[in-house]
Amino acid sequence: MRSSVRLAFLFVGVGSLPASAQDTPVAFTGATIVPIAGNPIENGAMVVHRGKITAVGASSAVSIPADALRIDATGKVIMPGLVDTHSHIGGIGGADSSAPIQADIRIYDSLNVRDSGFKRALAGGLTTLNIMPGSGHLLSGQTVYVKLRQAETIEDIFIRDVDGNPLGGMKMANGTNSMSEKPFPETRSKSAALVREQYIKAQEYRDKIVRAAGDPTKLPARDLAMEGLVEVLERKRIVHHHTHRHDDIITVLRLAKEFNFRVVLHHVSEGWKVADEIAKAGVPCSVIVVDSPGGKLEASEMTFKTGAVLEKAGALVAFHTDDWITDSRVFFRSAALAVRAGMTRDGALKALTIAGAKMLDLDARIGSLEVGKDADFIILNGDPLSVYTKVVETWVEGRKRFDRSDPKDLLYAVGGYGAGRDQSPYMCCFDHPEDGQ
Repeated sequence: MRSSVRLAFLFVGVGSLPASAQDTPVAFTGATIVPIAGNPIENGAMVVHRGKITAVGASSAVSIPADALRIDATGKVIMPGLVDTHSHIGGIGGADSSAPIQADIRIYDSLNVRDSGFKRALAGGLTTLNIMPGSGHLLSGQTVYVKLRQAETIEDIFIRDVDGNPLGGMKMANGTNSMSEKPFPETRSKSAALVREQYIKAQEYRDKIVRAAGDPTKLPARDLAMEGLVEVLERKRIVHHHTHRHDDIITVLRLAKEFNFRVVLHHVSEGWKVADEIAKAGVPCSVIVVDSPGGKLEASEMTFKTGAVLEKAGALVAFHTDDWITDSRVFFRSAALAVRAGMTRDGALKALTIAGAKMLDLDARIGSLEVGKDADFIILNGDPLSVYTKVVETWVEGRKRFDRSDPKDLLYAVGGYGAGRDQSPYMCCFDHPEDGQ
């Protein structure tokens, strides 16, 4: 039975390139290229080498190195890897019930890099994620930005700053999720008051450090939570803020202005009601598109039109999965539904790619197919917004990380027995030499 399963799925995919071929340039020819940074290119070509894009354009205009491995992608579509600004895969476990604000929490301390969610994300064409703690706290901890590289430990997928530190934001929330019994706030006003109180403490902590001028006898005792909030105050760490109702959205804008921190609004179910205010504040929105009824009362006025209304108002719009709320494998559906509701096609494709990259301060590296950027891209067998289109391959930094022609990868793309097991498909489809199976 196992042999028959293998035979059923053995077909040649686009670009069966071994992962060890990084030192050899790879040229994809004949595809329709959607660079995001410009108009689609029919009969396009793209060259990648050592993890970077070295050439992209019309086939007639791209010089392909003589030693390049040529891959005929005729009939396929190549576009940037998708950027998910809000994901919970990896077995997250952030702040606990001890306090409503816990800025010292680092979500990467709880992540299992072998979680099957990472494989499903690759099957959906995702290459970069902002993995966050949950929204049950006013502040539930520090997020982490990751690339879906081959990994043995979580450190292997960190996106790092110039000093080698993991990049990430700060997760905050308001509304009913973060309201509960003491020590949590029971009203929206108390929620905002607690946030103000912590930011004022962070300002005082920062000022003590400045006044100490490097004198260790004058420095305050080290406080990890305050350090995280000071990074927010210094605009080094972006706040990713869960918010639904229009009044909660305005509260976030008020706090961001009061303490001068950078913020991305997430979900914004009623963002369409205050789109002009959001755009005037210059605050980006990461929108979730949920195509089934139910959920929480404060999201009852969620609409597919939110992306279109925000786009028209002039706000920067991205989409996110909030996986498992939306499965990473169907991320394209968010853009398609937004276009159906009036968003432009160009805006919707940007909302899957470069807009999210901008919200993570990563747009110089990812989000579009341009020379010098990371070779993060996907190969599709049709139009990105068609329900019939499938992700054929997903590449991260010039290495193929998902191949639909591989039966093991296909299992994570389509589900089925074994696909949810974190470590590997097991006892259903494939041999496991290590245990004699």
